[in-house]
Amino acid sequence: MPARATLTLLFTLILIGMVAVTGWASLVQPVWEWRGLGAGPDQAWTIATLCDAYCGFLTFYAWVFYKERAPGRIAWFVLIMAFGNMAMAGYVLRELGRLGPHEPAHALLLRRGG
Repeated sequence: MPARATLTLLFTLILIGMVAVTGWASLVQPVWEWRGLGAGPDQAWTIATLCDAYCGFLTFYAWVFYKERAPGRIAWFVLIMAFGNMAMAGYVLRELGRLGPHEPAHALLLRRGG
């Protein structure tokens, strides 16, 4: 499948999934009725928040997949899914460290060597 079609499918599924889980959580418990961290678990919103976090991890990973080759793709997928924003921050810091002294910051977004 071409990259554009793959990305369109991925982000369509993320959008549909997030609308569905947020709608479901809203029907189970309106967000204004959330009791807060000290009043016990709010299961529907906990599930929606986890879905949101992992959809964000997948969104970031789409960029990592573009930038990395096969072994790195696998390792970074595991790290991002296991450690979330900590792994994502580590990846960006690594990539920033790889920029040459006169390379512009936007070079960070591009794949090296092409």
